[in-house]
Amino acid sequence: MKHLLTLMLVCSLALAGCAKKGGDFTIQEGTPAYVLAKNLAATVPALDPAKKTILVETKGFIVTAAEVIQAARENLGTRSDQLKSVDAEQLKKIIDQAATSLAERKILLAAAAAAKTAVPPEEFESALQSEYARAGGEQAFLEALKGSEISVDHVKKSIQETLLINKFLSGVAEGGAGITEADLRKAYEQESSGDKTASVRHILILTQGKTDAEKAVARTKIEDLLAQAKAGADFAELAKQHSEDPGSKENGGLYENFPRGQMVKPFEDAAFSVPVGEISGVVETSFGYHILKIVDRQKETRPFEEVKAELESRLMQGRKGTAVQDRIQGLKNKAGFKLIGL
Repeated sequence: MKHLLTLMLVCSLALAGCAKKGGDFTIQEGTPAYVLAKNLAATVPALDPAKKTILVETKGFIVTAAEVIQAARENLGTRSDQLKSVDAEQLKKIIDQAATSLAERKILLAAAAAAKTAVPPEEFESALQSEYARAGGEQAFLEALKGSEISVDHVKKSIQETLLINKFLSGVAEGGAGITEADLRKAYEQESSGDKTASVRHILILTQGKTDAEKAVARTKIEDLLAQAKAGADFAELAKQHSEDPGSKENGGLYENFPRGQMVKPFEDAAFSVPVGEISGVVETSFGYHILKIVDRQKETRPFEEVKAELESRLMQGRKGTAVQDRIQGLKNKAGFKLIGL
């Protein structure tokens, strides 16, 4: 439930409109967002709508707790009331991650505008029709929004801005995806002489958006889990109980048969270097602290010409992803992004 709330809010802000600057933003008294903020302030006082709690600073704008709560209400409607059911620690994490998402969106919209990125009207109409289809038709879509107290105009504006960001990032991805014959040969030699895929179980303790003190607590927790695992505790059960990766924890932390270039580099390095059957030390990535248990690895046995197209597609996807992440990080650095957090 807690992971679902986090993902729901952060993903909703990834679709949010960003017209407001945030610096002088206040929630209007008596509105649903104001009531929500007051309720959340009973758990985390810094969320009181009367306070100016700065969560993110950049050179050009700030993001406040009031703006995040307003955005949550605009994008989730009545579903945002579910935030009232989480404890203080989890609520702080959710709000901090949402503030980061909202700030990144503002930065990307500015970059897209500077690059003169444009979305053709037919692409917007196609995206809107897709939303209608998922809801069971236009009327059902409109009724669902009305039932959740979400503005149709707000949703349309959000879709338009999301398309703009996606088109900008698509251009970034294509620009960083060049693959040469030498690249393909090198990848093939690596996979045929070494290992093509790995299967691992892993445990993740998140550090994204955490303060140094919170990261220290996370480090202590992962080291304790590592000690338990190396002492013979069931790794899959440890993952189910403690991992903060919603994509794998219910399956005992298992990721099967993933190729090189799919995972973040420190994770990949451990997955393809630690002996099969053994447990890694603490691995730090941009997501947090991991420990891995290597389940299996497989080599490539097919001839080069047979796998060439597959290799090219995989390498291209990896480079596209890297190019996009590098650009986003570069834009954040240029903007002077700083997460203050709750």
